[in-house]
Amino acid sequence: MAKPEYYYGVHSVESLLELEPERVLTLFTLKGRDDQRLQKILQLAEPFGISVQKASRDSLEKLAGLPFHQGVVAAVRPHPILNEKDLDQIMAETPDALLLALDQVTDPHNLGACIRTAAAMGVQAVIVPRDRSASLTPTARKVAAGGAEKVKFIQVTNLARTLAHLKETTHTRVIGTMLDESALPIQKCDFSGPVVIVMGAEDTGLRPITQAQCDHKVYIPMSGNLQSLNVSVATGMALYEACRQRSEI
Repeated sequence: MAKPEYYYGVHSVESLLELEPERVLTLFTLKGRDDQRLQKILQLAEPFGISVQKASRDSLEKLAGLPFHQGVVAAVRPHPILNEKDLDQIMAETPDALLLALDQVTDPHNLGACIRTAAAMGVQAVIVPRDRSASLTPTARKVAAGGAEKVKFIQVTNLARTLAHLKETTHTRVIGTMLDESALPIQKCDFSGPVVIVMGAEDTGLRPITQAQCDHKVYIPMSGNLQSLNVSVATGMALYEACRQRSEI
């Protein structure tokens, strides 16, 4: 049996029990905690016969790897890692999909925040390169606050090649966010149909190889001398504009 993963935090564990309870092996809860939020988690777990163990704060911290576990940790069967074939299946099922691609976003907090926003905005999948990118660590899952169970997370070998494949096989338009003389204000770009929005890390932006696959380049207009935003904030603004337009079609 594969080594279990550990989810922590109230929102993350609650969402997991609501959507994929069959994956939960054991719940570890903080000794002495008996509040309403914990009771809801226990009620969700009870019908599935999930083992519940009381644990000390130190034990929970060791399981989670961090002290910010909110008094609940779940040992979980690992989810299969999704790849390019799974992305093809998503596109077959949802031809007008809205996708988010993150180019070398390495901070798990930023990844989790992007996934949380993606879930709220109806994104079908978040795509990241397998190397030099954050993965779905327990920290990323906690920050995603349940979003990681609602949005498909796709790891690909080569992001630029995946974008080219989407363009060729599904006519998906690739829209990259960057500060470029040829870029349009984001509100003037058409987000209808199958679209993948590509975001880069705030320090390096999109790599040239990724930029080369972009059909459109857009930027987020800002006041004053501010030139960049945190990638998760910029992602939220870009996805909101796409969602706003698509809801009016």
